[in-house]
Amino acid sequence: MNSTILDELHGVESTGVEILLAVESGSRALGFASKDSDYDVRFVYMRPVREYLRLDRGRDVIDWRLDDDLDIVGWDIFKFLGLILRSNPTAFEWLGSKIVYMEDERFQSVRNAAPRCFDPKKSAHHYLGMAKKHDFRYIEAGRPTIRRYLYAVRALLAARWSLEKKTPVPMPFETLKADIQERKIALLVEHMLECKRSRSESVSFGRVEPLDAWIVSQIEDLERKLANFQYEGTDERENINRVFQNLVL
Repeated sequence: MNSTILDELHGVESTGVEILLAVESGSRALGFASKDSDYDVRFVYMRPVREYLRLDRGRDVIDWRLDDDLDIVGWDIFKFLGLILRSNPTAFEWLGSKIVYMEDERFQSVRNAAPRCFDPKKSAHHYLGMAKKHDFRYIEAGRPTIRRYLYAVRALLAARWSLEKKTPVPMPFETLKADIQERKIALLVEHMLECKRSRSESVSFGRVEPLDAWIVSQIEDLERKLANFQYEGTDERENINRVFQNLVL
């Protein structure tokens, strides 16, 4: 599949753009892909400099391929750097992926500049919102799946990491999972992880009351911590502007 993905990425470049970074961003990057999980490929691309000197910038997203096997989407470097400047967690996840399909050496300037833009409070709010609205909501509604449970747990661990470590959240779930202090919960999560890796992506799963209770307690604890969390970042606009200019000029 790596060869197929590279062929697709070269196809993207044949349209006249340069790919600066291409990574895996979905369950495969997290480390809990099922047998039938697709490949979620995300890339950052750069257009010729003349394209950035227009009053109408045009689209800043390339939707290259979406089917049962491959989901390939790219963001323009202008868009990507704007999101990094605003500490967008998705952009930081792309930077944190350990599965890298392509990377131009010039992209190192982005990696060097990005950490100074990270805002732990924004990151924690994002992941806590994911746990509450997009994952645990489905579980409470009586539609629990292993996938929903694992994503809810991962989101809560990511929110806690953001507040406690004040650094971008690592992509691999194994790194975050090590922070679960309660042995019973850690064992439950490990069992779910093994089940997801060996079963279908959408397999149903019954309610797990101890894990439900843990999730609720984590949400309440994080809400209290966020209410009292103070953070003052630095203005990195000029630095990010220089990174952009050095890349495209």
